[in-house]
Amino acid sequence: MTLLLKGGTVVDPKQGIEKKADVLVEKGQVKALGKVRAKKTWRIEEVSGWIVAPGFVDMHVHLREPGREDKETILTGGLAAAAGGFTSVVCMPNTDPVNDTEAITRFILERARHAPVNVFPIGAVTKGQRGKELAEIGEMVKAGAVAISDDGNPVANNQIMRRALEYAKIFDIPVVDHCEDPDLAASGHMNESVDSTRMGLRGLNRTAEELDVARDIMLGRITGGRVHIAHISTRESLTLVRRAKRQRIAISCEVTPHHFILADSDIENYDTNYKMKPPLRTRQDVRAMLKGLSDGTIDCIATDHAPHTRIEKETTFEDAANGIIGLETAISLAWHFLVRSGVVSVSRLVELFSTNPSKILNLDRGSLEEGAVADITVIDPDCEIVVDVNRFRSKGRNCPFHGWKLYGAPALTMVGGRIVHRRG
Repeated sequence: MTLLLKGGTVVDPKQGIEKKADVLVEKGQVKALGKVRAKKTWRIEEVSGWIVAPGFVDMHVHLREPGREDKETILTGGLAAAAGGFTSVVCMPNTDPVNDTEAITRFILERARHAPVNVFPIGAVTKGQRGKELAEIGEMVKAGAVAISDDGNPVANNQIMRRALEYAKIFDIPVVDHCEDPDLAASGHMNESVDSTRMGLRGLNRTAEELDVARDIMLGRITGGRVHIAHISTRESLTLVRRAKRQRIAISCEVTPHHFILADSDIENYDTNYKMKPPLRTRQDVRAMLKGLSDGTIDCIATDHAPHTRIEKETTFEDAANGIIGLETAISLAWHFLVRSGVVSVSRLVELFSTNPSKILNLDRGSLEEGAVADITVIDPDCEIVVDVNRFRSKGRNCPFHGWKLYGAPALTMVGGRIVHRRG
């Protein structure tokens, strides 16, 4: 089918484009970009007043399959992603069994054939994510893994982390690290601060993150391997990354919407929807995240979409599972709090959600140049929405933004030239 997206504002940072233009899609690819004379046989989509961007990529998602299909499946996560404006998701390896072999990687990709969006797996750094022995990295990459990570079980052994970076360099993939020193973290439930004292909850000291960020930077320097810092959350961590980039160390980082919007002081009534790792930090850290988004230090926005069952969240704050869902709220939150507030430009937002994650993961995505795969995200900047978890496609309902009114939302999601979601 030939399809014409007509009259929108095309934003493509890779090509340096931000202008009103038509986008012609044919056989799953971008055929032309500019002023296109429509033919009667084509399908026309009027997108005047909307933003037309290369498909958004969420490079940090927990799809739970295999093993915890009660929380999420590759299909339900894919439906949530499409509804949220994402054309590609990158799934973490903390499944059951852990994605630490070629067989599990292939299983995920086979299941992903039924999802409406692209699914790219991340393989584990170590067998079983136990931090003791490197997994079969080369076999997983051959099967389709685009990065390696031990996710919520950070690699504490410095020698193993060094070897992981050296192996990853051979395959030109990043090591995605959840930076948290396990001893300093000491089973904390929220950010260690006056608020944790006020609430009588064990605090998680910020230095636990910062030590691991510093460690990764030093190991990146001696190996030349690529380090990607997951869900960065403290201003000191960001300062370390900023300095490392100036030294031309191969490092990148991501931030979640909850870490550039919410602070530990927002936690009230022990609401477990505000419990995650890394925990919500201080209002000063939130301001630092906004500055990092603005000045280019932060490379990507990722959701860390982490669905849980109600029973895992409807308990005491201490016993509740860490994490919140984010696929269906991220773009609206970013548009509302970043673009409308003047923190970043539209072009910078597309860079954070599309251009940069595609580049970091070596994906054949992130641009609308002629011949590119027609993965396209269309945003209505004036659309008013009210977040309603009961209408989510995800199985998860653990979201602190329920009831929030936001401006700006994905209007249309196209994957491989096929419309997989349309708002309304």
